[in-house]
Amino acid sequence: MPVGQDTALLREYAFSDRDFQRVRELVQERIGIALADCKRELVYARLSRRLRSLGLSGFHDYLQLLESGDPHELQQFCNAITTNLTAFFRERHHFQSLAGQLLPALERNNGDSRRIRLWAAGCSSGEEAYSLAMAVLETLGHLRGWNIRILATDIDTSMLRQAQRGIYASERLEKLEGGRLLRWFEPVGTGDEYRVCEEVRHLVVFKPLNLVDLWPMRGPFDIIFFRNVVIYFDRDTQRQIVSRMARLQNTGDHLFLGHSETLLDVSNQYRLVGQTIYRRRSDGQGR
Repeated sequence: MPVGQDTALLREYAFSDRDFQRVRELVQERIGIALADCKRELVYARLSRRLRSLGLSGFHDYLQLLESGDPHELQQFCNAITTNLTAFFRERHHFQSLAGQLLPALERNNGDSRRIRLWAAGCSSGEEAYSLAMAVLETLGHLRGWNIRILATDIDTSMLRQAQRGIYASERLEKLEGGRLLRWFEPVGTGDEYRVCEEVRHLVVFKPLNLVDLWPMRGPFDIIFFRNVVIYFDRDTQRQIVSRMARLQNTGDHLFLGHSETLLDVSNQYRLVGQTIYRRRSDGQGR
């Protein structure tokens, strides 16, 4: 085949401009994510697996199924579209700030309530939430009788099932430092896999959540990790989500974003205090 010939000729299923546009509209409606033109091949690759699994002959039939409101397939659609890239203790400077400053400050400031709440929004397969739990135990493990919990949410139910199992291949743990593999993990079977120990898993509650739907939690959350998620939303959706997060935090609470993310032109309810670390302003404060 000559170089540059339309790759559509090689496809198992026809995928027209109209099909792609309708997929983009459904993704925007259901998840709030704005798909760029460059995501077309990625979308085709992921959704064609669903067509194969369902025995459908083309995208027209699949889109009809989605538009009928089938709840199971709509969830599978969301699972297929969302991207899941994570690692234990990713962006280590965030965890250094937690251990060195923020968690000790919470111990001092929350002594009366003896309550600490963290939220990992967009937790994927669980590495971030478990990293938070390890950081909490390493820093505040001496506290007894405190009510400390980490809420971990994601729209992808298949990722949540994996996270709840808490079992990871050994290569996913190669970069763990400070004896954490020995301290916080237990070998499974032959040792090619490890499971997060019960003490860590006990701190984390995994729940499904679509960030553009209603939120059942009330807060307040002392710390929210919203890393490498906001970039997938358009600007209006970013503003809405961050505003809702601000309502679940008190003055002085912290919000963490990913390394390439910013709240510039998104929210004036937070002040930048570190490398993609934001502090909740008091209501009424400007930039």
